[in-house]
This record gives sequence, C-alpha cells and structure tokens, in this order.
Amino acid sequence: MIVVTGATGNVGRPLVRALTAAGERVTALSRSLPRESAEALPAGVRHRSADLTDPASLGPSFEGARTLFLLVTGDWMSSSAGPEGILDAARSAGVRRIVHLSSQGVATRRHPPVLEDAIKRSGLGWTMLRPGGFSSNTFRWAGTIRTRRAVVAPFGDVALPVVDPADIAEVAAVTLLEAGHEGRTYELTGPAPVTPRQQTEALAQALGETIHFVEQSRAQAREQMLHFMPEQVVESTLDILGAPLPEEQEVSPDVEKLLGRPARTFAAWAQRNAAAFE
Repeated sequence: MIVVTGATGNVGRPLVRALTAAGERVTALSRSLPRESAEALPAGVRHRSADLTDPASLGPSFEGARTLFLLVTGDWMSSSAGPEGILDAARSAGVRRIVHLSSQGVATRRHPPVLEDAIKRSGLGWTMLRPGGFSSNTFRWAGTIRTRRAVVAPFGDVALPVVDPADIAEVAAVTLLEAGHEGRTYELTGPAPVTPRQQTEALAQALGETIHFVEQSRAQAREQMLHFMPEQVVESTLDILGAPLPEEQEVSPDVEKLLGRPARTFAAWAQRNAAAFE
C-alpha cells in the first residue's frame, strides 16, 4: 500500500493514476474531495480526508501503508505544525519509506530544510525529489487570458527551466515502485530555460490567438501573491523569478535519466492544457 498526500493536485492526480496502472494499492489523501475529484480517482483507490497540520487525523489514513509520498502545502508551511507529528504517525502506522516532494530551493538555501532534515533523522528510508518551478504555475494567468487575452506577470525576460508536473509524477512513480532510490536526491527541471514572455507565446500558439504580455513590478507581483502564499514563500519565490542563481537556471539530467526520455517542454504542457485558458 502506498499513501499519496496531495492526491488531488497537479502532481498527485497523475501519480495516483500511474501507481494504480502499475497494480499498486493506493490511498489518496487530501483535506477534502470535491465530487469531480472523486469521480476522477481510478477504480479501487481508497480516499481518506486528513489534515497534515493535525497529526491526530493521519493515523487511520496511513494504516496498512509501507510507503508514503509526502507533499506538504503552503498551509502546513505557514502553520505551527512541525514535521515530527507526520513522521510519528507514519512510523506508528508501519510506514517504512518516504518519497518527499521537496523543492530545488532547499538545495540553493532559498527554503529551509526543516522537513528534509527531519525525514533524514527519522530512521525511515527516504528519497528526495527537488523540482524547480512548475509549468502549471501559469494556471494563475488563466483569468486574464480568458478575459483580456493578456498575461500579467513580473520578470518577463528571466528564463528558468520549469518542469511539467506530469514528469514529476512519473519520476515519483519510478522512485516509489523501483528499488535503488533510497538515500538519493533528484533535481527535477524541464529541458530548457523559458521566460514568461516565451511561455505567453507558447500559450498563444496553443490557443491560436494573440496574447499580450504585461510586465508587473516586483511590488505589484508581491501584493498579488500574498493573497494565496505565505509571505516568506512569496519573497523567496520572487527572488528566484527575478534574480535566479546559476544553479536555478541549469537543466538537470535527472528526469531524462529516470524516465529514459527527455523532459517535456513548456510548449507541450501548453498544448495539453490549452482548454484551461480558453
């Protein structure tokens, strides 16, 4: 049995599908399960509602599992909950190994390594996945694209190798299902750096329409992001987007090495998700 946290998200959904297609028993864990998400779960997947900020709710959800895919949200990061409650609940339920969806920011010291360090001290087997920015972060542009055929974003000409969440899910499935990944850390990026202006062009091509790029100041972007992200995450995210370190602009070979094919491009992601911007 594998427990997948964040099971209704951009990584969790394709990961649950990949694991069940491989014949694994899966518990899909999320705070809630809207009807459309319930209908999208593959047959045989057990869903449990639980809150990672409330360790007491986790025990029944982890029961019977030997492996845990652990993804924490901004709610957990901005709460006073520490990692020990999650790890204690996992150990008590019989979990023996964790694949943790961490962040490239841990390697570059943009983000504190609190959860990674706790997992490494826990006595459980572990694998760390450290993706850079997600292609799906551009879903936040959908409103202005639909209403104004415009993208409003900062740092229009700063390029980063954003990664497709479907690639992250496939990598996660490989590390969950195959032996040989314990104690390993993988950096996950797309195949080439791409700027917000180039992402806008890719979305325009996917839709077959002109989309204008409107550049925000850092202050304008910060004010907008504070509505849905903790302040410390906003600041570090803007630092990465506006003044990336050299290692944050490098393309990692890990997706291709683990999957045996090149990482998906942002243009391919845009074509696959064009309906969300129509």
